[in-house]
Amino acid sequence: MSYPLIDPVIFEIGPLQVRWYGMMYIFGFAAAYLVLVRLSRYRHFSIDRKEIEDFLVYGIVGLLVGARFGYALFYNPMYFLANPLSVFAVWEGGLSFHGGLIGIAVASLVFGKTRDKPFFMLSDMVAVAAPPGLFFGRIGNFINGELYGRVTDMPWGIVFPGAGPYPRHPSQLYEAFLEGIVLFITLYWLARKQRVRGFLGAVFLISYGAARFVVEFFREPDAHIGFIAGVFTMGQVLCLMMIAAGVLIIVFQKKRSPQRG
Repeated sequence: MSYPLIDPVIFEIGPLQVRWYGMMYIFGFAAAYLVLVRLSRYRHFSIDRKEIEDFLVYGIVGLLVGARFGYALFYNPMYFLANPLSVFAVWEGGLSFHGGLIGIAVASLVFGKTRDKPFFMLSDMVAVAAPPGLFFGRIGNFINGELYGRVTDMPWGIVFPGAGPYPRHPSQLYEAFLEGIVLFITLYWLARKQRVRGFLGAVFLISYGAARFVVEFFREPDAHIGFIAGVFTMGQVLCLMMIAAGVLIIVFQKKRSPQRG
C-alpha cells in the first residue's frame, strides 16, 4: 500500500508555514480544555473555569519543556551534552512523550501548590484530558511520515517515504487508536464513577504503558539507540517504569481518603 499523498504544510504565507503537525497540537490543547471543563462539573473535581484556563497554560509549558528535555535525556544524551544549546533548537525536531509527562507532573505540582489544589485531583483530570491530544499527535506523526513501524507483509502495510521500498506497520495509527480513542473512552467512563484520587492517573499510566509497550514491537526503534539488552526499545523501558508507578499509586492511594490529595 502506498503512503497517502498528504502535504504536511496546510498553507504558506511568505516564509511562514502552517503545518498539520503544529495544528494537531492546537487541536489537542483545545480538546483538553473542553474535557477539563466537562470534568469540572463533577463535584469531586473542585476547580472552576478560570482556574482551568490557568492550569492549561501551566500544562502546555510543562509539556513542551519536558518533552524537549526528556528527548535530550532519554534518547540522545551524548549529543546534547556535546551541544547543550541544541536543546533549544525545537525546529530540528525531537520530543519525548515520557519527558512531556514528567513536565506536566511538575507543572501540576507547581499549580497545585500555588492554587491550593490537590495534586492527585489535577493528575486525574490530566489523565482524562490527555488521550485526545495523543490521538491528534499520532495522526500528525502519520502525516509527517515519521515514527513508522517495522517491515511487514500484512496487507495494510504502507511504504513510507524515506523508509525504504518495503511496506511497514502504520504504528502511528495503532497508537492513535489505543492511546487516544480506547484510553479516552475508558478513563472518561471511570471519571464518572471513581472517587479515589490518583486512581485515574494510575490507570492512565498503566494503560498507556501497556498499550505503548505492545505497539513498540511493531514500531521501528530509534536508529541511534536500537534495542536495549537486545530485546526492548527505550520506549518500552520507560513504559515499564510508567506501569510500575501506576501500580504503586493505586496501592498507596487506596489506603487514603478520597478527599485527600
